[in-house]
Amino acid sequence: MAARVAAELQSLRYAEDVRRLYHQLRRSICQSLLGLANALEAKDPYTRGHSERVGAWSGRLATALGLPPEEVETITQAGLLHDIGKIGVPEAVLRKRGALTPDEWTLMRQHPVIGAQIVAPFEFFGGGALVIRHHHERWNGTGYPDGLTTAAIPLGARVVAVADVFDALTSDRPYRAALSRDAALAYVATEAGHTLDDAVVAALLGLVRGDEAA
Repeated sequence: MAARVAAELQSLRYAEDVRRLYHQLRRSICQSLLGLANALEAKDPYTRGHSERVGAWSGRLATALGLPPEEVETITQAGLLHDIGKIGVPEAVLRKRGALTPDEWTLMRQHPVIGAQIVAPFEFFGGGALVIRHHHERWNGTGYPDGLTTAAIPLGARVVAVADVFDALTSDRPYRAALSRDAALAYVATEAGHTLDDAVVAALLGLVRGDEAA
């Protein structure tokens, strides 16, 4: 009896050690991928910090929408890594100050696909790969790479899309100066139910109002 109890305790400790190592490995992989994304941003002062801000907003939006903690974590990580595929886009295209040519747009629009391919080998991040692939899809089907519409777009991708648009609007870019927060919110509000999920936009507006009232 005592031997059996001891064996069961040892088995439980082993299982706990395996779980701990698994979570450590997941964190290490995500941190390594984030390091790649940060290395990309370090080359461009206009996008520095963008990934961290999009990740933070994505997590807050997912929480505000009442999603379970595990899904919130996946969406947060996907927000952090949403632009990792730009590693495969020529730097001259990424940093171009003028309008992109049709050929340059074709290259730029490949970054969600490239990003999903980069993280695809990690089975635990399958949901995150989908978010990265589809974060430029638009509610009305005008986005890319697959032209998905409405609920066919993964919810996490719709969340990251709102966070991405809002942060991009409030950041300086080579082709325009940053908008004020109010102007950016006004623009995002006009896109609710058009190119952006209106429920996610409503969550963003609620969070910003809460921040301002705090």
